[in-house]
Amino acid sequence: MLTEPDHEVFELPGFRLERGAVLPTARLAYRTYGVLDERRSNAVLFPTWYAGTHHANEWLIGPGRPLDTERYFVVVPNLFGNGLSSSPSNTPGPLGGSGFPEVEIRDNVRAQHRLLTERWGITDLQLVLGCSMGAAQTYQWAASHPEMVRRALPFCGSSRTSPHNYVFLEGLKAALTADADWQQGRYTRQPAAGLRAFARVYAGWGLSQAFYWEHHYRELGYASLEEFLSGFWEANFAGCDANDLLAMLWTWQHADIGATPGFDGDLPRALGAIRARTLSLPSQRDLYFPPEDEVWAGRYIPDGTVRTIPGIWGHLAGGGADPAAAAFIGDAVRELLTTPWARAG
Repeated sequence: MLTEPDHEVFELPGFRLERGAVLPTARLAYRTYGVLDERRSNAVLFPTWYAGTHHANEWLIGPGRPLDTERYFVVVPNLFGNGLSSSPSNTPGPLGGSGFPEVEIRDNVRAQHRLLTERWGITDLQLVLGCSMGAAQTYQWAASHPEMVRRALPFCGSSRTSPHNYVFLEGLKAALTADADWQQGRYTRQPAAGLRAFARVYAGWGLSQAFYWEHHYRELGYASLEEFLSGFWEANFAGCDANDLLAMLWTWQHADIGATPGFDGDLPRALGAIRARTLSLPSQRDLYFPPEDEVWAGRYIPDGTVRTIPGIWGHLAGGGADPAAAAFIGDAVRELLTTPWARAG
């Protein structure tokens, strides 16, 4: 039985990517929550993270929640490569599958900017926020459109992918592509063994050492470590397309707001151009977005503050599954949205 999609699609004909390739019709999938007011002044943008769709962001959205839909118009655009927006798995012809072009974070932001301005005439954002790759998009929005972003809340992410983070992603790539069924991306069936290996590599990085030491997975209903690895991690990636995962991985590896045209690779200068009131929330035990990286970056943002999410959930503190971390993030969202705003600099 066919079901209606729970999202809309904004089409961008002849969309040229920064690396030069042209998508004949780029498709940006998105979902909105709440109602845009007459002045178009209550918009919030909440981009998705790696392998997540708009559903993964919904824990913060709704009546009475931090992104209160009685007050705000929340737009959640899906990342290119996630299977809903233009991706290897849904792009026809030679640009589909292994032929899908390299997509930058800036390409995502440019498409999202067109969605907001052309679809609704929005020129002012009360808040941009996002987790992980959503945080990278948040930073890029604040650097690329300082005139438009009032407040920014990147959590469990960074303004530039670090070398150590890059190496972690290389491990994921190697695990996935070692499967004989991979066939250089021209597979006729998903490389299932590679996807399982990919998930198990991710398991060691997505959560902290303390999470495993304290057997915290038992509180999630898993009786053993093996059951957690298969029932949580493998299940999380089992429905993903391998080329989609690799396309998003490339985007993640090359995230860097310092590479934005006009900054000449100077990350401190790019951070210094941010005029939004910025509250960065790294997670205390995040193994690839450590708090000290955000503390360093925060020194260059004129109105930047860094506050560390406590706890043992590591990177997954940003996903809403841990009640304590979810409350911490939710309180920060409410605080930032209710703080009077004046453009820095």
